[in-house]
Amino acid sequence: MEQRDQTPAPGDGAEGAEGVEALDRPLPEGVRRRVVGIAADALGAFTPAELPARLRPYVKFTRDARVKRGATAIAAALETEPGFRSRIADRVRQGQPDLVAALEGGSVPAAADPQDVAAAAYLLRTPGWTRIVGEAGEEVERAEHEVVAAESARLAEKLQDELVTLRAAHRADAEHAKAELEALKKEGDSLRRQLRSLAADTKRAEAAARKAAAELDAMRSTGATERGAQESEVRRLKHRVAELEAALEASRRAAREGRSTEEMRLRLLLDTVVQGAQGLQRELGLAPLSGRPADSVDAVSPVAASPHDVARRALEGDDPALLDQLLELPQVHLLVDGYNVTKTGWPGMPLDRQRQQLQRGLGLLAAQTGAEITCVFDGQDLDGPIPMAPPPRGVRVLFSRTGETADELIRRLVRAEPEGRPIVVVSTDREVADGVRAAGARPVPSTMLLRRLIRS
Repeated sequence: MEQRDQTPAPGDGAEGAEGVEALDRPLPEGVRRRVVGIAADALGAFTPAELPARLRPYVKFTRDARVKRGATAIAAALETEPGFRSRIADRVRQGQPDLVAALEGGSVPAAADPQDVAAAAYLLRTPGWTRIVGEAGEEVERAEHEVVAAESARLAEKLQDELVTLRAAHRADAEHAKAELEALKKEGDSLRRQLRSLAADTKRAEAAARKAAAELDAMRSTGATERGAQESEVRRLKHRVAELEAALEASRRAAREGRSTEEMRLRLLLDTVVQGAQGLQRELGLAPLSGRPADSVDAVSPVAASPHDVARRALEGDDPALLDQLLELPQVHLLVDGYNVTKTGWPGMPLDRQRQQLQRGLGLLAAQTGAEITCVFDGQDLDGPIPMAPPPRGVRVLFSRTGETADELIRRLVRAEPEGRPIVVVSTDREVADGVRAAGARPVPSTMLLRRLIRS
């Protein structure tokens, strides 16, 4: 930049009451950022006492934080606090002595950034600094205008290229649409020909349908005649069957009457023998037989055992030995809550595999103990019967009906048994256990049966 006269040109700045230079418009934004950045760099080197009160809170901030949060306060302090601006100017003198010397000598280095020169001139307040700041702002504006103009030219060129491309695409689309229109016309001609052919086929089909309807009417008339003849023959045959049945019944009645005569003779002979024995018993004065010799021996007779009488001393709550004792009871019936057992023992298997696994184990248990075993599965959500292989010998498999749970079916099975028969129900469901216990059955946990099956 060439050396300029230090006397401000008209309109470049204004002088205060005492002839001090002052800007007649806001500091250019680029120069303002440079000035704030220089002050923010130097702020940390000052003591709080050397700083204006408004800048003291920013001393401990980082340089970027000072620029971001305190830019307005720093710019205001530089404008209104000459002492603070003088200290920042001293930092500029130390950091850029060549630029400062050139400015104080009334010249501007040609290779220097105009904004850096304007920022230094603003802080140093060398003669003609307002002109330098104004020229820097104008130069920045010219550069921005040049950038905008270049961008506008580039955008116009891009739009021109896009317009050419769009015109070419439009021509290609028009040609493509024209080709498609020709193809559609040809397809329309073909469809019209097909439509005429279909209309002819439809007429032929309607004629065939009328012919078939006439033949059907004739066949119906013939069928009605034949059906009347068949009904007459059926009535004749039914009458004949009735006659044969009456003859058969007459022959059976005659056979029964002949047999009844023989039975009457035998019964008369038996009554004679019985009456003779009774007369002999009365003549001998024999009292009716009311007992047996062993009944007269004095001893303690056992009472019938029930599932609740089986001892649990020294046995865990799910010890399979307790289940063995229960299955040794005479005529015992073992009811198994199927899914309660399978989902306890094999929860990761599919339901069909669970059922197969449990049935195999119950089949072995039935073969070993001879007990009656019924396995109940929940079927209330099923749409129909489940196809299954036949259950093992000695094992009955039941599903609850639609709208009924397996628990309700188990309680119905318990109530169906005669009073006094030993019944054992395998289920961990507390509601099921309480219900069957009240009905006289013995509930046991599912883990007891699983441990017994593992032992098998």
